[in-house]
Amino acid sequence: MKKLIYISLIACLTLASSCKKFLDQVPNDRLTLEETFTNRATAEKFLANVYNNIPDEFGQRNPGGSKNAGLWTGGSDEADFVWGFVQSNAMNIGSWDANTGFVGDFWNNYYRGIRSASFFMANIDQVTNDISTEQKVRYKAEARALRAMFYFYIMRLYGPVILLGETVTPPDAPAGQIQLPRNSFDECVDYVSSELDKAALDLPVVPANDDNYGRITKGIALAFKAQTLLLAASPLYNGNTDLANLKNNDGKQLINQSVSVSKWKRAADVYKDFITQFAPGTYNLFKKNDAAGNFDPYLSCRDLFLTDWNSEVIFARVQSSIQSRQYEMTPYHNGKNSESRGSGGLGATQNQVDAFFTANGRSIDDAQSGYVKTGFASTATKYTKAGIYNPWVNREPRFYVNITFNGSTWLNTANGEIITELYNNGNSGKATGGGDYTTTGYIVRKAMGLGKWQVDNRTDILYRLANVYLDYAEALNEAEPGNADVLKYVNLIRERAGIPQYGTGNLNAPASQAEMREAIRKERRVELAFENVRYFDTRRWKIAEVTDNGPIYGLNITSNLPEFLNVVPFETRVFTKKHYLWPIPGNDVNVDKELIQNPGW
Repeated sequence: MKKLIYISLIACLTLASSCKKFLDQVPNDRLTLEETFTNRATAEKFLANVYNNIPDEFGQRNPGGSKNAGLWTGGSDEADFVWGFVQSNAMNIGSWDANTGFVGDFWNNYYRGIRSASFFMANIDQVTNDISTEQKVRYKAEARALRAMFYFYIMRLYGPVILLGETVTPPDAPAGQIQLPRNSFDECVDYVSSELDKAALDLPVVPANDDNYGRITKGIALAFKAQTLLLAASPLYNGNTDLANLKNNDGKQLINQSVSVSKWKRAADVYKDFITQFAPGTYNLFKKNDAAGNFDPYLSCRDLFLTDWNSEVIFARVQSSIQSRQYEMTPYHNGKNSESRGSGGLGATQNQVDAFFTANGRSIDDAQSGYVKTGFASTATKYTKAGIYNPWVNREPRFYVNITFNGSTWLNTANGEIITELYNNGNSGKATGGGDYTTTGYIVRKAMGLGKWQVDNRTDILYRLANVYLDYAEALNEAEPGNADVLKYVNLIRERAGIPQYGTGNLNAPASQAEMREAIRKERRVELAFENVRYFDTRRWKIAEVTDNGPIYGLNITSNLPEFLNVVPFETRVFTKKHYLWPIPGNDVNVDKELIQNPGW
C-alpha cells in the first residue's frame, strides 16, 4: 500500500517578497511517498514543513496550535496579557493540567516534527532528479539538527522524554504504535548533543546566499548543543532531590541525584569553543552609531531587533507573527490614526521594570544608584522630558528600549508626536480602551518598529550572541569561579548597553562566586527581557516558587494621576513544585503504559 503524505501550508525560509520556487507550497497537497521522494521540489517542500515546527514566539496569544508559540512572556514575572483567552493567564493562576490543550499541543507538535525529520532523513536518498550528493548530505544534516532541536524544546518543558532514535515512524502515526518508556535526562542530553555534533559536520558556517537565511547552520546546531548542556547543568536537573521519585516502571532513575560541577564545566567548554570558532567574526555584538558618528547604546539595543539578519543573530524564525506582537505593544492611543493605535494589551510588570539598572549601572535598591522613588523631573534628560515621574528618569538605555511608561513619546512620529497616557482616563488607559489596555500600567516595547504596527515581514530572533556570552559567563562561574572570562563577557554586554562595567570607576566587580552569580542573573533579566528566556531561567534555577508565586505588581490602573502611580498587586499567581515540569499529556500516558507521569500531576 502506498503511504499518503500530507504537506501542509508552510512558512518560507527567506525574507524575499516572493519565496523561491522550491519553497512555494500549495495548501493541503496530498502526495504519495513515491511522488514525494522521487522529486526534488516536493522533497524540499517536505523538509520546509519540518522547519515549520520552529516556534513562532511572537504569536503568544494563541500558543501551541500549529505555530508552537509559547506562553513564556505573559507566563513569567516579566509581563501580563489583558485578555482572558490568552492561555498564559490560566497557567499563571494554576488553572491547567495534563488535559489542557497547550500541554498536548507542544508535546504532539514537536514529536510530529521529530518523526517527520527522521522520515525525511530515511527517504531523501530516493530522490534522483536534479539534486547533488552534497545537497542531500546538507539536507540530512538540517533535518538531523532540527530533530535534536525539537527534543531540546520538549525537554525544557517536560524533562526526560522518549528518545525515538532512528526509528522511522510515519509523522501521522497513531500514538498507540509507540509503547516506550522515558529515557533519563542525562541520556536525552547526551543524545541531543551527539546528534547536533553530527549535524554540524555537514552544515555551512554561513548561509550560501541571501535566499538561504533561516536555514540551519553550523553555528545554530552548536548553539543548541551548548544550551542543552547548560540546561543539564542547572539545579533543576543537576542533583535535584525533589525529583528523586521520578522513575520508570522498572525503577530506572530519570533525574541524576548527585550534583556534578563537571556538568557546568562541560557546558562552559562548549560555549568557549563556540566563541573561539565564531565570535567575533561570524557573529558580533550589534552596535550602531548616532547621526554624528558616535556609538549609541540606545540605538544599538533597539535596532538590533529591527535589523534583520544582523551579525548578532544566530537563530531566527522568518515570517513570524510580528504584526500580532506589535499590536500588543502599540498603546490604544484613542483618537489617533490606525497606524499608531493598537491595544497595549501586553503589559510589563513592576517586577520587571524595577529590574532595570539606573544610568550608573546599579540596581535601584543600591544606595549609590541615584534612584529617586517619588516626584517628577524638573528638567529633560537624554531619554525623558521634564515632568516625567522620577523613577523612570536616569535609567539605563535598555529601560527605554524595553518599556513604554506614562508620558513616553511614541516611536511612530510619522503623523506627529504622540504622548502615551496610561492612567485610567488617559488616551491609552483602562477606562478609555475598553478591552484594550495594560493591566500593569506599563507596556512592553522591545522589538517594536518605528512605523505602523501592521507589518508582517520581520524575523523573530530566537537566539543571539548576547545569549551565548551570558550563558558562558554563568556556566564558567559555576565551574571555575574567579576565571577572568566570567567578568569579561558580562562586561561586554554592559559596555554595549552603555552602562559602567564592573571593576571600573567606583563600581566594584562582584567579589565571590555567589555575588557573581547574582550579577549574572540580574544582567540576564535585563539584557534578555521579553525574549522568552526569563520563564525558563527561573525554572532551571529552581527559584520560580518565589518569583512566579504570590502577588505580581503594577501601577494602579483604575485611577488617574497621581493615584495611578501607586504600586499595587494586580494578580496573585500560583507556582508550586509540580509546575517545574509540565505534565505529560493525559492521553499519551493513558495509551503508552510505559510512559510515567511527572510528579504532582
